[in-house]
Amino acid sequence: MNIIPRDIPPRAAWQLEQAGIHPLLARLYAARGVSSPDELDDALAKLLPPGTLLGVDRAAVLLADAIGQNKKLCVVADYDCDGATACAVAVRGLRLLGAQQVDYLVPDRVVDGYGLTAPISERVAKTGADMLITVDNGIASVDGVARAKALGLQVLVTDHHLPAAVLPEADVIVNPNQPGCAFESKSMAGVGVMFYTLLALRSELRARGVFDAATQPKLDTLLPLVALGTVADVVKLDANNRRLVAQGLKRVRALAMPAGLASLFVASGRKAEVATTFDFGFALGPRINAAGRLSDMTLGIECLLTDDPARADELARTLDGINRERREIEGDMREQALMIAESLFDEGDEPPPAICVFDPDFHEGVVGIVASRIKDKLHRPTFVFAPSSAPGKEHELKGSGRSIPGFHLRDALDLVAKRYPQAILRFGGHAMAAGCTVAEEFFDDFENGLNEVAQEWLDAATLTRRLETDGPLNPEYRRVDLVDALHKEVWGQGFAAPTFSEEVEVVSQRLVGEKHLALKLKHQGQPVDGIWFGHTEPLPARVTLAFRLDADEWQGVRRVRFLVEGAEI
Repeated sequence: MNIIPRDIPPRAAWQLEQAGIHPLLARLYAARGVSSPDELDDALAKLLPPGTLLGVDRAAVLLADAIGQNKKLCVVADYDCDGATACAVAVRGLRLLGAQQVDYLVPDRVVDGYGLTAPISERVAKTGADMLITVDNGIASVDGVARAKALGLQVLVTDHHLPAAVLPEADVIVNPNQPGCAFESKSMAGVGVMFYTLLALRSELRARGVFDAATQPKLDTLLPLVALGTVADVVKLDANNRRLVAQGLKRVRALAMPAGLASLFVASGRKAEVATTFDFGFALGPRINAAGRLSDMTLGIECLLTDDPARADELARTLDGINRERREIEGDMREQALMIAESLFDEGDEPPPAICVFDPDFHEGVVGIVASRIKDKLHRPTFVFAPSSAPGKEHELKGSGRSIPGFHLRDALDLVAKRYPQAILRFGGHAMAAGCTVAEEFFDDFENGLNEVAQEWLDAATLTRRLETDGPLNPEYRRVDLVDALHKEVWGQGFAAPTFSEEVEVVSQRLVGEKHLALKLKHQGQPVDGIWFGHTEPLPARVTLAFRLDADEWQGVRRVRFLVEGAEI
């Protein structure tokens, strides 16, 4: 592992300090490309205006007409946390803005697969819907949209995924990544796209005299859901996404959120009053996702839609139980997958440039998480496959992949599909995460194809794990109040949480729980506790560590401790 301290532009850091920002935060922000205090202003007025989002004005007209004519609307959601929150935002927001007939449908991960398919369009038509609205999917659903249109449905696609060469012939498409869209935040999550569509709809209804600025519904009540979906989908936290998340967090901390979110905080043992992006990403998000992985995402969506606290508690407890089951399945699969992955190369040798793992006993709902774990351990683009459980699809393998910086996974799949057209039946996704379906008999072709592309695209430097840090930590900043201040800020993908690095003395070390390394350290001559979760190998007496700051409580006293992320040995 190479630990690489970030460059800190001194002028930017100085400007931020002069604006009254704490010197440590000023340094951290400057290292992440922030050069002006204005970029840190999270006021709603600072959000990018909806008008530059291609298609949003036409979507607003389409929806306003539908509401005026009391049409029946059906939202088709994806089965992950972004999809669930986008669905809840769509249903709640459309009802707030006057829609009387709004329902939703979420595909079954196993039976339906991803996206709007022709059979799903047929199911929507059978409900008597007049309009089909996709959230967090649809941009690649050429056949599904065509079928919906043939059945007489109006179709509005809201999505954020990368489009293919051919766009679906929907009535309107809203997607910042579609050709010709000038919207600056290309990283907006599906839930963000739907929120922006509602903002445009409200503006259209205001222009039609349905309400005025004083009487219009408050859409900011939806921001806690927008924040959760944005963080959970691990999209890049650019300035606009950070504002959306910050606004959502403010409302959560003030306990102004849907009943289901409040119940999820309780079920996960977290405190909403001091909520952080880590709570969204590692506590609430996984519990929503678990429903889509192992059961039915309807549970997750209902939890986000209900206003009944008792019902919310019941659903949150159910989701917590499903998540516990998910963790058990994942743990067993992870061990097996790692054994298979490590069998691909001899001890002491470098792993192949890409990892492909398949076992007939794997569960398709968890392959993405397992792929992520192997990618983290081996630092290679990784795909994990499980047999399809869909009726009539027994000879298909469902795969989910995770990548490393410098390897665009969806583009790689596109190239593999061109070279081995018989192998890949379907694929889609992003740079860092993608999915595909492979014919079992051609699994070896897929594995060979992915390794070919990885061999061509990746060099030794890219295949060496790099951990960017914020350099040494001044001892005066090793304080509990500063730890709390750091935790309150918006961190995440593309705006990494603070990680420091420097040489420390290891005074003592011991294993706890058989798989974690507890440390007594000296940091610049002063004692501090540390822990390295999931690491069992002993450290030398002096070592350069990369670490995050945390506060540990013992006998009512809170103390700073280092959460070790890596070591340069």
